[in-house]
Amino acid sequence: MGLLDSQAFEHLAGRVVFFAVPAEEYGDIEWRVSQARAGKLEFLGGKPELLRLGHFDDVDMAMMIHMTSRTEDGQTGVPASNNGCIVKTVRYLGRAAHAGGAPHMGINALYAAQIGLAAINALRETFRDEDTIRVHPIITHGGSQVNVIPGEVRLETYVRGRTVEAILDANKKVDRAFRAGALALGAKVEIETLPGYMPMTCDAGMAKMYRDNWVPVVGEENYRQIGHRTGSTDMGDLSMVMPVLHPYMGGATGSGHGADYQIVDHQLAYLGIAKGLAAMVVDLLADGAAGGREVLKAARPPMTREQYLTFQRGIARREVYEG
Repeated sequence: MGLLDSQAFEHLAGRVVFFAVPAEEYGDIEWRVSQARAGKLEFLGGKPELLRLGHFDDVDMAMMIHMTSRTEDGQTGVPASNNGCIVKTVRYLGRAAHAGGAPHMGINALYAAQIGLAAINALRETFRDEDTIRVHPIITHGGSQVNVIPGEVRLETYVRGRTVEAILDANKKVDRAFRAGALALGAKVEIETLPGYMPMTCDAGMAKMYRDNWVPVVGEENYRQIGHRTGSTDMGDLSMVMPVLHPYMGGATGSGHGADYQIVDHQLAYLGIAKGLAAMVVDLLADGAAGGREVLKAARPPMTREQYLTFQRGIARREVYEG
């Protein structure tokens, strides 16, 4: 609205596309897998699927701004990078039996899962600090009746890390831990590995433009160079094929993804984000898009779109291990 009402586009060289991208958080994994098996999706996150469908084929660079409630992020700032992730669903299959009358006839899938989870915890000291590995499983189905030895247990987890190499290494260790649970109980485990989000690196040229806009507004003391963030975002996938910028903007309190999260500074949270995006459009596309051309000239994306799609498709697999 600001760019249109001010007739700014009359002085800018280039096109601006505003995307509403669903499914950035990569929740509801079981449902998304069912959609993929029904042929409605291939990739289970928003931007990866839009990349596959060609909606970014005519886009040279991208930007989004994420809310933050972390006081250490200041009023606004740009991270150097973010973790990427691989997504996993795990299904232990044992044998149901009467828990009171004949437990010896069963194979307890819940105990197998518990041993797999304990093995993952035992692995944590083998993860290097600089790789910022995060593994955080949940049990989505732990049994059906309290008087029945659980014959099926289902889990979901991410394996996050700073680099692709670190993620793949940790993923091998996590698979080994899950297999150990099946081996210990004589159960079977099905491990499905899914492409998640790639690690993100913000473009240095775009980050400098953003800083030059915001330091005069919020003051040097309220602007942050945030460093590495250990969460994951599908902007990482775009950063594989084009220069991107992913600043954080304050205005919230509480814990991220927590029930106490709330917006407390509406000016910063809503207008600040809009102004941050609009100012970057002007800086990149003014003077014959000189700023944008400089960014593209210096950018070295690590992959082409085709290489990215091939890599992500190579992640996907389903393995069955008989313990």
